[in-house]
Amino acid sequence: MHEPYVPKEAIGHGDGGSAALAIGEAESLERRPGAAPPGAGPPAGPPGKPRSLWSDAWHDLRRNPVFVLSALVIVFLVVIAIWPQLIATGNPYRADLAKAQQGSQPGHPFGFDTQGRDVYTRVVYGARASITVGVCATAGAALLGSLLGGLAGFFGSWSDTLLSRLADIFFGIPVLLGGLVFLSVVTGTTVWPVVGFIVLLGWPQISRIARGSVVTAKQNDYVQAARALGAGNGRMLLRHIAPNAVAPVIVVATIALGTYIALEATLSYLGAGLKPPTVSWGIDISAASTYIRSAPHMLLWPAGALSITVLAFIMLGDAVRDALDPKLR
Repeated sequence: MHEPYVPKEAIGHGDGGSAALAIGEAESLERRPGAAPPGAGPPAGPPGKPRSLWSDAWHDLRRNPVFVLSALVIVFLVVIAIWPQLIATGNPYRADLAKAQQGSQPGHPFGFDTQGRDVYTRVVYGARASITVGVCATAGAALLGSLLGGLAGFFGSWSDTLLSRLADIFFGIPVLLGGLVFLSVVTGTTVWPVVGFIVLLGWPQISRIARGSVVTAKQNDYVQAARALGAGNGRMLLRHIAPNAVAPVIVVATIALGTYIALEATLSYLGAGLKPPTVSWGIDISAASTYIRSAPHMLLWPAGALSITVLAFIMLGDAVRDALDPKLR
């Protein structure tokens, strides 16, 4: 006898388990290979590529208002340092003694200094020296410190001991006293003596950060696996260790950039940094400090520009540190 016809809708509600299994097998044979089963939702897309530390950091930085604000200020400062004539059409050296120490006037919003020079123009042109010193000194200290600290941390042994003792010697030199002595011997009318001094005293801090990062990174499993597969020292340093050890160096260097700008202004204020006729915020602050009561505008505007610049770089460094430090997530 033939089995009675059982509608498909009725299967699953009774005891027709064998018939349900047969119909399920038939439907699976009728489906095209790779097709989704009936009632299933739309096929899921391909799994996304896992994001790296840098992509995660950039994702966080774009949504951080502190980073956005500080980055906009820094971009503005860099632009006016390269092209100050975009917002200041005057000559920072042009003097008119008849207007000495006068306050704000039409076309001269910041007033004039003791020699009758436009304070606004000098503040704008002073950004070039400060930004140049900060960027070049930070780049030099970061490169030298990363190279020495990275090699010492990777190879260890006597090179690590030698670097540590050498860094201790430089750490023991007072910054201001060392600057006064060094810049009294190495003089010049450009920013490079100041840059050289800051690099000379700035690399030990970066080297210790780089050394610690390399020592931590070389103990990871992927580095040990690369060594077991026969990778050379150069390949392990450049391909496996350096990309994972550079983040702390970037954070420290970004924060140090603002500190170096303040150090240049301090040395120029003391007469050991940049020298006239270079236009510098530190030089103008030093010249205006005597007239703080009679002409406060001469001091407030360059000091305000210096404070905003240093604060912008420190805020940028803090935002980068928060984004690159997984422990703060």
